Amino acid sequence: MQVIYNVTVSVDIHVSEEWLNWMQEVHIPEVMNTGIFLESKISRVLGHEEGGITYAVQYLCPSMSEYERYQAEFAPALQDDHMKRFGRFTAAFRTLLQVHKDFKHER
Repeated sequence: MQVIYNVTVSVDIHVSEEWLNWMQEVHIPEVMNTGIFLESKISRVLGHEEGGITYAVQYLCPSMSEYERYQAEFAPALQDDHMKRFGRFTAAFRTLLQVHKDFKHER
């Protein structure tokens, strides 16, 4: 059973460009280099924003046991690095989604 690890982050507008660059160039590649996740994507949440920009970062994991290994072996250090750099400028919440079926359009 695949799972999606979703991290939604609201970023203060004053550091949003720096945060986005760091996420794309450093943090997400570090998470992917753990070898746990199959793919990832970062998306901007559309809607009304007051003083911040919200992003959703999604990581596709092959199984719950691999996700649990990520949480035990890698997540604490990676999350700590994020908190040290951007903690006071961000608010994050995490959700875990079970993939029931994947649909793709053939073009």
